[in-house]
Amino acid sequence: MVRRVVQLIVGLALYGAGDGVMIRAGFGVDPWTVFAQGLSVHTGIGVGWITNIVGLLVLLLWIPLRQKPGIGTVANILLVGTAMQLTIAVLPPADSLALRIAFLVAGILLVAVASGLYIGAHFGPGPRDGLMIGMHARLGWPIWVCRGTVEITVLVVGWALGGTVGIGTLAFAFGIGPLVGITLPLFDTRRPSRALRTEVPTAVVER
Repeated sequence: MVRRVVQLIVGLALYGAGDGVMIRAGFGVDPWTVFAQGLSVHTGIGVGWITNIVGLLVLLLWIPLRQKPGIGTVANILLVGTAMQLTIAVLPPADSLALRIAFLVAGILLVAVASGLYIGAHFGPGPRDGLMIGMHARLGWPIWVCRGTVEITVLVVGWALGGTVGIGTLAFAFGIGPLVGITLPLFDTRRPSRALRTEVPTAVVER
């Protein structure tokens, strides 16, 4: 149990840090962070704090979907955005193309390792993943349709509000699934099943 708790906390903190590093790269970020950036532009609230607030609001959408949060869900809301905000505060923007590329790669790799850690701890899904799981259960849509609908919506809205969309967004979208397919078996606290290994690249990796 101690290992699982530590793994959860470290994983969520690294996830936020990875997002913060990607923001500093300036090449674009994942859809939910684009959404948080857009809201941050218009509210003046730090993107990390907005990430925590959005996570809490998304959790409220679980109620009609009859989803039940776990320890990991609550920890996700508290830690990811906080770690992101702290990373942005201490890490200056990259000032050269080479450094921007290094930040982008490092950010994606951090998120991949972080995902393997916190998902492998098995303390429940993050608020955004739980939303998609609830939609799948209640609406009967395939999980990829639920995920695609939600993420495209927040991406478009976030971009319209001023969030950063670019090559980093595409690199994250296409790279994170295969990378977590590598990291999750390394950190899974239960014996990985064939079904889990098969579903990781397309069904998980969300805060």
